Order: sequence, then structure tokens, then C-alpha cells
Amino acid sequence: MCGIVAYIGHREAYPVILKGLKRLEYRGYDSAGVALLNDGLKVFKKKGMVADLEESLIGENLHAHSGIGHTRWATHGEPSDRNAHPHQSSNGKLAMIHNGIIENYTQLKNELQKKGYQFKSDTDTEVLLNFIEDIQKNNQCGLEEAVRIALKRVVGAYVIVLIDQDHPDTLIAARKGSPLVIGVGKGEHFLASDASPIIEYTKEVVYVNDYELAILKPDELILKNLGNEKITPFIQKLDLELAAIEKGGYDHFMLKEIFEQPDTIFDCLRGRLDIHKGTITMAGVQNHMEKLMHANRIIIVACGTSWHAGLIAEYVFEELCRVPVEVEYASEFRYRNPVIRQGDVIIAISQSGETADTIVAIEKAREQGAFIFGVVNVVGSSIARISDAGAYTHAGPEIGVASTKAFTAQLAVLTMIALKIAKEKKTISEERYLQLLNEMHEIPEKLREILPLNEQIRALAEKHKDAKDALYLGRGYNFPVALEGALKLKEISYIHAEGYAAAEMKHGPIALVDEQLPVVFVATRDSYHEKIISNIQEIKARKGKIIAVISEGDEVIPMMAPDIMRVPNADELVAPMLSVIPLQLFAYHIGVAKGYNVDKPRNLAKSVTVE
Repeated sequence: MCGIVAYIGHREAYPVILKGLKRLEYRGYDSAGVALLNDGLKVFKKKGMVADLEESLIGENLHAHSGIGHTRWATHGEPSDRNAHPHQSSNGKLAMIHNGIIENYTQLKNELQKKGYQFKSDTDTEVLLNFIEDIQKNNQCGLEEAVRIALKRVVGAYVIVLIDQDHPDTLIAARKGSPLVIGVGKGEHFLASDASPIIEYTKEVVYVNDYELAILKPDELILKNLGNEKITPFIQKLDLELAAIEKGGYDHFMLKEIFEQPDTIFDCLRGRLDIHKGTITMAGVQNHMEKLMHANRIIIVACGTSWHAGLIAEYVFEELCRVPVEVEYASEFRYRNPVIRQGDVIIAISQSGETADTIVAIEKAREQGAFIFGVVNVVGSSIARISDAGAYTHAGPEIGVASTKAFTAQLAVLTMIALKIAKEKKTISEERYLQLLNEMHEIPEKLREILPLNEQIRALAEKHKDAKDALYLGRGYNFPVALEGALKLKEISYIHAEGYAAAEMKHGPIALVDEQLPVVFVATRDSYHEKIISNIQEIKARKGKIIAVISEGDEVIPMMAPDIMRVPNADELVAPMLSVIPLQLFAYHIGVAKGYNVDKPRNLAKSVTVE
């Protein structure tokens, strides 16, 4: 959600910023802009795509060695040229880009208007910028001090980067609640919302923490807190390759990421699951085993696709570890007054590690004494840093807005955590433990067996692309898979789809069934198999269009369902990592068949850093 890129150094700034903005397009946006110090401060911004901005700047003098760039996802004010970032201060000397929301901007705006300030946009960002200018003017102080004073007054979340016409050799940035990473080069510095715009130039990065201020010159990086105390920057090496954020010959990132899943699950298991020794090695679990073993209950907080992974984990933990589990939408959990006790364990799941609602939820739970365990994909992300312990999914960069490989990697990590705790608690037999270890070990190869279904699923998608609605049904471990399949169809094809527990079908959704409605059953072999066959019969009797994901060797469902997608047999506990793949491909191909940009679905953002 929104993208920030900034540069100061010996290179031409504009090409670095433009390429960086393109790398951040996956985050979701509706306008773009740049500010460059070139014989004064020049600001260029445009509603639409980065390509629209680029085209509008053909023939402009863009020479500069420092600049800032932004892709905006509208919060305050409609998408338009005037609401696009960067914004310029009233005196024209400052420009600023901003991710996040300033909650008390109305109060600040009223104060400034009484002083005679006028505003060219509807944004909270312009208000904050003019507030900073006003402090600078009234206190006769430098920009750094004005930013520090202003941020002590601000309520909300932000990453801001400012450029000053009077000090062209300096950028100032600050962060609370939204991600910011600094790339450290030789005589140059890069800033971005994540590492993807940086890896081409340097592998050395600094992750900025909440309430920290960064002052950057070409050859100097100073970090301070809002109390003006210096902080020693912690420089980390990026474990990321440029090829990982490029399409690699695929038509879309989403298709590439679906096809990467055998490798991402292998990477997730590698070094952790040893089939020969019968062990799972996870330091984040082992070092805190007492807390995890003796948890009064586990509360999983997440949003979107990660919430669906949490629902599957609920089944897994309760079955293997015999511990009560609750799964909460982070966005609801943060505003309730939940009962949290010492001994409760919170598992926070987030691909980006920057999901605003999840961050606030775990901070709230920690205040009440809960132990926080993070399951995230992005190294150095906020949730990774504020959790007491955790595990990375090692799925690699996920550029497609609709999550695919991150979901299956989350399932793999959560299942390993549950297995390790269950073995230690002795709530699972050695035989069952070793069987499930073997089942996990076989997942990457079984995923490879599913991917050749791609062309068959493309034809199936063509057949159903004109549907107006769809119903997804599953039982047990496959119920959350049905929810995830429906979400993917909604995100990518804009077809209204609902996921339901199949047994709940008769309590309402069956009223929707007619000859036009596709009903997708996630019906792999499990302990509910006979029950879901009965549900399929009920849909068939009402002439619904039946599509089914089934296990190899199932000869019963094909007699009832004209459209089937087969996956290899697997234990029901790990089967969701397989059964979701055809649903991802089905949604992808319907979206493509309808002519939509499946990597950047309308109105969606990859990393939701505001509530």
C-alpha cells in the first residue's frame, strides 16, 4: 500500500527513483510522482500508472542527484493529480512523501487555516508538511528539529521523507507504523518501502524502527530517536537476488509464484525437517518451548489470506497439540476488549510483516502479558522485530497482490511448529509424528505433480469465466481452503464468490443454487469424504454447475461432477497445501480470460499498512 523511493548520491536520481517506483507497483496505487532538486525544487505528479508519469516527463530537464518518489493508494481525497505525492510546502521550499494516515490532521488543518495557510489538496500529507513548515518558521529552527517537534504532536501512522531546497545534500525521513528500509552504498543512500528497489545497487541495508528519524547525506547516515539521541545504525545483509523480483519468462508474477511453490515449500522445510533423523529444527520454537508447551490457549491473529492459513492451523494445533485455539481477524481483535492472560500465546501471521491491524493487535496483547510468536515472510519486517520469537516462511518476494506461495509456506511453517510442540508434549504418537513428517517431506514433489494441470484448468476457466457468482464448499481442513479459493476468485476476476462450510449449505446458501451457479467443492479424501459426496448430490439435484478438487483414485465424484481437478493423495492434515493450488490456477486463468491485470487487482494493495 503506497510506495516510497528516495535517493541521494552521485547517480542521476530520476532513473533510480523511476525504476524503484516500478518495482513497488505491486503494492497497489492510483497515482505517482517525483520531486527533484534541480536548479531549485521541481515536483512532477500524475494520476494513473508510473508509466503515465514517465510519459508526461519526456523532454523535461530531470537532472538531479537527490530526489524522492511515491506511488499513492488513496486515503484522503480521490485519486487525482493534485492529491498525488509529493506535496510541496506553502513556501515552495519543501517537498514530502508519506505512507500512512495522520488521524488528527483535521485539528492541525484548522489551526493552520486560522494562520492563513491554504491547501491545494485534500490530503493529510499536505497538512503535516505545512505543519512542519510552520514550526520551522515560528521556532527559527532547522528542518530536522521541526520534523521532530511535529511528530511529537502527530497521531497516526507514517513514513515520511522530506527534501529541502535550501539543503540539497540532505534527506530527512521518519517512521512510525509503516515500513522503511535504507540502502547503504558508497557515497550514496537509497530509501524505500521495501528492499526491492534497492537490491540492484547494494546488499547493505538498515531497517528503520518506529519513532526513529534518519538524516541522510551522500556519505553519512545518522539515526536519532524523537528525543534527539543518536542511535547506532544496525547494517544487515540482504538475502535477496534481483531475479527473485522479475517475471522470469512468465506472463504474470502471480503465475510465476504459483509455479514456484514446490521450491518455496522445499526452501521452507530445508534445514528444518530432517526425514532421516525424524527431527524438526526451529530455534524460535525450541528456545521458547516451555511457553509454547504450557500455553493456556493459542490465539491466532491475521488478515485476509493469512487468516485462512490461521483457520487451518487451528485444526492442526487442536488435533496435534490438544490446546484450545482461537482465530481472530486482527482488525476486530484490536478494537475489542479481549480477555488476555499470562500464559496465552499469540501467533501473528502476515506475509509482509507490516500489516497495520496485526501490528496493533499484537502490541495490545503484549501489554496484557501474552507471548507473541510471529510467522512472516519478509525478513526485518515490523512484526518480525516486535515479536518475542518467530519463524520466517522463506517464500521469497511475493509480487502478485493476491497471495499464493506465501499461503502454502505459512501452512508449512505452522504445521511444523505444531508437530514440534506435539512431540515435546507427547500429545502425538511417535508413529503418527513420523508419518506426518514423511507427508510434509513429500509435499514439494506432490506440488510438482499438480502443476501440469495448468492447461486443463485454463480450459475449465474459459468455460466458467462468464459466471456472475460462485459458491465454494469444503469440510474440515478443506473448509478454509474453500474460503481461500473464493477469496482468490473475488480478488482476481471480480466475480462474487462465497466460501462456506459444506454442512452449512442447507442453512441458506442452497437457495442460490440454479443452472447458472458454479459450485466448487474441495473434496479430497478425508474423514468427511462420504458427507461431502452427499452435499454434491444435493447440488446436482438442483442442477448447479459442479466443479470439484478431488484426490487421485477417486472414482465416485467424477460420476457426479463434470469438471474435476485431481491432486495427489495426502493426509488430510497436510492436504490443504495441495488442494489450494488448482483453486489458485482457476482464479488466475479466469482473471486472464476476462482481460484483467491479475498482478494488480483494482482497489487492492499488497501490504495493508493503514487500517
